Amino acid sequence: MLVQRRRCPMMRPMFAVRLASLAFLGSLLCIACSGPGSESYELDNGVVVKVSSTGRIRLYQGERELWAMAAGEAFTLRTFDEETLGALGIWEFKRSASEEVALNNRSAFEASESLVQFEISGKGRGALVEVRSEGPDKTRVRFTLEGDVDAEADALAVPVACGEEASFLGFGEQYNATNQRGEAFSLFVSEQGIGRVGGPRVLTGDLHTSYFPMPYYLDAMGTGVLLETDRRVEVDLCKSNPDVAWLEVVDSRPLELVVFHGPTPKDVISQLGTHIGRPAKPPEWGYQLWISAQGGRDAVMAEVDALAAADIPFGVVWTQDWSGERLNADGGKGVEYRWEVDDERYPNLEEMIGILHDRGIRFLAYANPFVDPALPNHFEFMKDKGMLIMDEAGETYVTNAPNGRASQPDFTNPQTRDYVQTAFRNMIEDHGIDGFMADFGEWLPMDAVLSDGTSGLDAHNIYPIEWHRMWREVMEDLRPGGDYAVIARSGWTGVHAYSQIHWIGDQETSFSETDGLPTVVPAMINLGLSGIPYVTHDIAGFSSHEAPSTKELFMRWTELGAFTPIMRTHEGAFRDENWAWDSDAETTDHFRRFVNVHDALAPELAQWAEEAQVDSVPLVRHMLLEFPDDPQVVELSEQYMLGPELLVAPVVREAAVTRDVYLPAGTWFHVWSGQQFAGPTRVVVDAPLGQPPVFSLERDREDLRAIE
Repeated sequence: MLVQRRRCPMMRPMFAVRLASLAFLGSLLCIACSGPGSESYELDNGVVVKVSSTGRIRLYQGERELWAMAAGEAFTLRTFDEETLGALGIWEFKRSASEEVALNNRSAFEASESLVQFEISGKGRGALVEVRSEGPDKTRVRFTLEGDVDAEADALAVPVACGEEASFLGFGEQYNATNQRGEAFSLFVSEQGIGRVGGPRVLTGDLHTSYFPMPYYLDAMGTGVLLETDRRVEVDLCKSNPDVAWLEVVDSRPLELVVFHGPTPKDVISQLGTHIGRPAKPPEWGYQLWISAQGGRDAVMAEVDALAAADIPFGVVWTQDWSGERLNADGGKGVEYRWEVDDERYPNLEEMIGILHDRGIRFLAYANPFVDPALPNHFEFMKDKGMLIMDEAGETYVTNAPNGRASQPDFTNPQTRDYVQTAFRNMIEDHGIDGFMADFGEWLPMDAVLSDGTSGLDAHNIYPIEWHRMWREVMEDLRPGGDYAVIARSGWTGVHAYSQIHWIGDQETSFSETDGLPTVVPAMINLGLSGIPYVTHDIAGFSSHEAPSTKELFMRWTELGAFTPIMRTHEGAFRDENWAWDSDAETTDHFRRFVNVHDALAPELAQWAEEAQVDSVPLVRHMLLEFPDDPQVVELSEQYMLGPELLVAPVVREAAVTRDVYLPAGTWFHVWSGQQFAGPTRVVVDAPLGQPPVFSLERDREDLRAIE
């Protein structure tokens, strides 16, 4: 809606200076420079901006409300004392002496074709708010403090309306659910923890500790919101107040919020991908089984021969101990932290890889950013050249790490980047490695000092982006056609432009509700909602702090793996105790069958990946993406669509032999029996081992049913 406009003679001088520094189309215009009431203006992308006398913003596209601040609340400055605890990649933030200032008095309103601006104030504090159109699909809201911002606040917060139908899906890699309404948590790159409940905080996470958090959510009504920041974000999603979702950036720099218009959830994900980047698609050979094999050259080749003898198709061997084996403190087996081969365990590695290549098998390795002072490979050289992070005293920073003690590369130093990328080049050029697991990236200390003067606090959340940028640039240079595969763990907004496949981390080898098999599906779905199309997970988990994996767990996890874009095993930290594909004949037969199922899906997976390069729509899809008009699907987090037709509802509870499944509108064929169901309906289906509930929309999948 357009209202009468006039020039504003009452603009304060400071405000005039701020405006004069901005470039925008057309003359600067004002609507009702002061006074009560709500002002409205239509931007050049058709979005109507409504601003109340208290500074409350509502955005409309026609009759549709895109986004709105909560009634009765305002942009808020928060000051506090905060204690940060954490020594092993998991942080806890304890706040005290908190004060708030609500900026709820709007004193001016200026508008042009692409920009609305106004001042807000409260208790002698002030800020400038800008609402800007950014093409047809986005609107940016920017909240900037006036004056000496460093002294003004420790955090800036915006209250979002939590209407009856509001939902909050995504937030990067979240393991508990897909709709986070009713939750309050931190978004800060972290270890997920060894378990999520009951243990000491230094080791144990909570429901929201995540390797890949992201200050972004998708509302099921068809809009998305991204906070553009590198700092920690605290969210309270209608938990403290059922009418308000607070989004708080722990920083005094401008709060930048981008609203994606949709109008469908798929459109939002596409708009997000265009805005922040899209991961590289996997190569076609990436859709073959990836088998974990380690223990030295003889052990790896014996595993390859055993798979062939068992008639199990596979195309990739990935070997994490190529750089050496290390005994973990808990007795599990880990790897040596270096970017070079262990010649004793893998003599003439390039020859071994050549043999695998001749057999049509790719070889993947392992790398992480820790630099071990106890190994003779990198530490002393990098320390002498100033390539490692520093502490506040100007000394090389060596901290607690999974291997005991380690430092990390300082990626703000160009010499460091060259050194690390040379190591990656050697992996590819000297040995023929086809990719690797790019592990970690979450442990940068907040009190570290980098060579460009950046603090660890400033760099912490973007450190994973720089870590993944290292290998991506090398791979693009050496294999520009995309003939490589890398799985990454850590992430933050923007890693999308440098990553490829993300795996969801180190789950327990158990059916644990908080850190085992049940957490895999929501984590994959949330990554997909957050712009990551290609996901994978460890069959059957990694950490064995509750118990080694069992036969049932391995078989159920295998079933899920068959309906995941990248099907990949991991022997786990306690590989000698965990159940494996060859632990008995029944497991081998079951494993072979579902590997063949996955192989049958490979052409479709590759097709959907091609499409994701254009629209970012994930291969593992929240039901909402295919059924946006069905309110019943919003809360679903244990079933998903694989592509546009296959509904997958894996069995993730121990001893379960049935499963409740919601089928939206359409004709659904039960894949294993061919039985038809008319949706929308909710059904309880038999789900014995070997028959995870999978349904096909509008066509019978006799091809999958015929696989034995």
